[in-house]
Amino acid sequence: MPPQTTSDTLNTPPHQNGKQEVTKFETEKSKEDPAEELADTAAIIVPPDGGWGWVVMVASFFCCTILDGIVFSSGLFQPAMAEDFGVSKGYIALVSSLLSGFYLIAGPFASALANRYGFRPVTIVGSIIGGVAFALSYYATSVEFLFITYGLIGGIGFCLVYIPAVITIGYYFEKWRALATGIALSGSGVGTFIFAPLSNYLIEQVGWRYSLVIQGGIVLFCIVCGAAFRPIKPIRVPINEVENESNNALIEKRLPSSQTKPLPEGRFAYSVPNSAHNTYMGAPPNLHYPTAAEVFKGSAANLERRLSAASGGHITPGGKDHHKGQRKSQPTTPSGELAQPTFNLHKELTTVGENEEEAESQNLLEESEVKPVVVTARRHTISGRRPNELRRSSVKTETENPDRPMYRDDIFFTGSLVRIPQYTSQTSLGYHMSVTRLATKQDIKEERDHTCKLCPEAVRRTLSTMLDVSLLKSPSFMLLSTSGFLTMMGFFIPFIFITPRAEAAGMDKGTALFVVSAIGIVNTVARIVCGLLTSFKGINALHLNNVAITAGGIATIFSGYIINSTTQYLYAVVFGICIACFSGLRSIIAVELMGLEKLTNAFGFLMLFQGLAAAIGAPIAGVFYDLTGDYDYAFYLAGILITVSAFLCYPLNWVSRWEKERAARKAGSSV
Repeated sequence: MPPQTTSDTLNTPPHQNGKQEVTKFETEKSKEDPAEELADTAAIIVPPDGGWGWVVMVASFFCCTILDGIVFSSGLFQPAMAEDFGVSKGYIALVSSLLSGFYLIAGPFASALANRYGFRPVTIVGSIIGGVAFALSYYATSVEFLFITYGLIGGIGFCLVYIPAVITIGYYFEKWRALATGIALSGSGVGTFIFAPLSNYLIEQVGWRYSLVIQGGIVLFCIVCGAAFRPIKPIRVPINEVENESNNALIEKRLPSSQTKPLPEGRFAYSVPNSAHNTYMGAPPNLHYPTAAEVFKGSAANLERRLSAASGGHITPGGKDHHKGQRKSQPTTPSGELAQPTFNLHKELTTVGENEEEAESQNLLEESEVKPVVVTARRHTISGRRPNELRRSSVKTETENPDRPMYRDDIFFTGSLVRIPQYTSQTSLGYHMSVTRLATKQDIKEERDHTCKLCPEAVRRTLSTMLDVSLLKSPSFMLLSTSGFLTMMGFFIPFIFITPRAEAAGMDKGTALFVVSAIGIVNTVARIVCGLLTSFKGINALHLNNVAITAGGIATIFSGYIINSTTQYLYAVVFGICIACFSGLRSIIAVELMGLEKLTNAFGFLMLFQGLAAAIGAPIAGVFYDLTGDYDYAFYLAGILITVSAFLCYPLNWVSRWEKERAARKAGSSV
């Protein structure tokens, strides 16, 4: 590895020969744990914004097409299953509702596995689990058998594919994230369009059992898609010992008082107070870990300054080029290696302390009475052909360079990054450092040593972040999650009952079946349009969400007033737009209400709540039909649930402002 100054060389006078420092460093470093070498750098993922990313986008599109196509067309299997086993519609609806429910409920656990083992292996394993579960459903001797194989195991397998397929887009795209995510998620609509008539055809030709086997075989195609989710080698940014010392104090301030104890010796990037592990998940949430920008502040600022100088332009703290006046995705440099010369760390921190976090880090440095020192910085290899063509760090094995996607605050953000203040106020490298949380020494050691643990730290930390119950104290989040719960209760009811209702009203079966496909077509177009709209900061995501969901709910209530091809296709248009906006805008709304650092936590609970709602909504609607013999009551239920969910979102901005003002007053009174 390139030379890095150790604590023994920090007090070396500026005039001492740098070569002697490097020799001394390398001699001592060879005796250390290999994992300690990684403590000298931060692994930062900077999306290539193209290249192989377009292949990843296509693979993600196919995953969404297959999974959502099967889930949204699962209601077509219910009449044949109910007839075969002699059960009611309410009871048989549990089969498909468990599939859609666990498709979401398993989200936090799938995310934790993807964080530890990577997108590719989790997707491949999920494809195998889903395909085998559908094949086993062929041997079902009861509805309860299908609850386990088709619903529970199938839903978990689908989730293991879906989560990596969705969040990997953010790893590969920066400028085009919203568009790429919109195209990938539009596979949901394409899948609905394709699988509705395909499933009906298979059931009529070979029966529902063989149809499930065929669908299981199609699910196995996701193995090929998962193979495309190859990891991105990160860019390594150097760290200085003094910066880590200042951040030890910063992290101590972040931990609850009951968890605060003196930090052990060594770099915080690889150490956490033992008392901080006394949480119900065995690891603190991500908020208690520093970002790379906090720990590597001096090195990062110095790196960006020299990158700018090498490129002949001047990059301001806001990421603007004075010559062009436009934000750069990444400062460019001539091809080759860029060696950072000696610089004064304390002076660098003072110069770049533009924002509150930098000022806090600087104050901590001053409070700890660290004297100005001269540090010989490590070399950082960068290529400058294009802003996004940075040369990735070369490492011997992947295990020496663990990929931890869930340590990024923006991993679940599917909109345009221009809506995030952290992105527009700094350079690309600065942004990615500011949203990347560091792995601990134990985490990297488990990866390097291939330690076999039932629940490794990378898994526990992700679960702790996604299921941090402190978020449940937020009124705005509870309002948002309750709205999502009600929406998902009514979400799948039209997909399951719209075709039999249309047939019962006298519509041709082919025409009635195509209504579901029409919802898929509209959903496809609306997803892409929604992705593009989020690129404009003037678009209010919450207002767009409220209007779309309100229209979808009202349309669902009155969709059975007149049943013919015209009214049903018109309903398909409105409902397709409704579900596209609901799915595409949720992450943007969560960030605007609670901040980017709470997004992962919010999505963890949203997936749990919405999965539970999806599991119980369709069976309740089925019971309504069993009691009344009329499908309209199921649509009344769905429409009312969706409309109420929209009304709950209308005061969200006001509640969020009130909550923030209350927190500010509380913080002010405690000072």
